[in-house]
Amino acid sequence: MNKKLIVSLGIFVVLVLIDQAIKYGFVFLNFGFESDCISLVLAYNYGVAFSMFEFLSEYLKFIQLTLIASILIYLYLNKEVFLKYYIPVSILLAGGLSNILDRFTYGAVVDYVYWHCGFDFAIFNFADVIIDFAIAIILYMQYKQYKEDKKRA
Repeated sequence: MNKKLIVSLGIFVVLVLIDQAIKYGFVFLNFGFESDCISLVLAYNYGVAFSMFEFLSEYLKFIQLTLIASILIYLYLNKEVFLKYYIPVSILLAGGLSNILDRFTYGAVVDYVYWHCGFDFAIFNFADVIIDFAIAIILYMQYKQYKEDKKRA
């Protein structure tokens, strides 16, 4: 348990630092890049995915913190879940908490990757990518477990 917790904290800290450093560059150092397919431009998202719930912008950080706290309580009460999924959980929490930190620091989530090759897509950031990656890992692990359970039955 202790080794997995240390690895989990390490992953969490490294990913939050990477995400916050990139966002700092866009906010304060004027990072940017333009091309035909992808642009790196500073944008503030006051809502959640695709700017949904923007009308709740003042409260979203507290709602999201409550959700994260609920996840942490669940994992504390169900340690076997944490032990099985500690890597994707660390990645997921790093992305989520880094975006929440943006809301406290900048008043909104800092987004900067704008895909516009063939179709316009939402602007997103590194934290969003690692959240999606963590969910993909969890889904893969669940699928693998399902296949193993099906073989045993």
